[in-house]
Amino acid sequence: MFYRQALSVCLFLAASVSLASARDLALVSNKSNAISALTLPELVKVCKAQTSRWPDGKAVTFVMRAPSAPEMKLLLEKIFELPESQVRELIASANHGRTNHPAILVVDSDEDLVNKVASIPGAVGVVDVYAINSSVAVVKLGGKLPLEPGYILHGN
Repeated sequence: MFYRQALSVCLFLAASVSLASARDLALVSNKSNAISALTLPELVKVCKAQTSRWPDGKAVTFVMRAPSAPEMKLLLEKIFELPESQVRELIASANHGRTNHPAILVVDSDEDLVNKVASIPGAVGVVDVYAINSSVAVVKLGGKLPLEPGYILHGN
């Protein structure tokens, strides 16, 4: 009887952990940015700091949670296509010599991410869909909005 209960608890915890890491993410932008949509290749270039300026001339800043955060597993797999250690190296090299305006900014929470994107002209970030508020604009990715079928940053 004890083993059955212990097994049930372990299965429940395993299911909870996998659901927690399978979040739906969204691409958000500073409201002053002229962009309302990006293609997947454009997002990859932004995330990897290969795009330094938007068409309107504003400097690009990509804001993200730490690569080690469970929420970022989807972003690392689908966008960076790199393991966590290489993403950390990419961030360090992208920001080298850019102390006043980093190419990639790492924050501690979804709330911090939304606040940073809202306060930095030219900033975009990837955040949990349920952390979005009116201070940022949601950007279409590949012609789709978050929660639409086929959206690339869907967590399942």
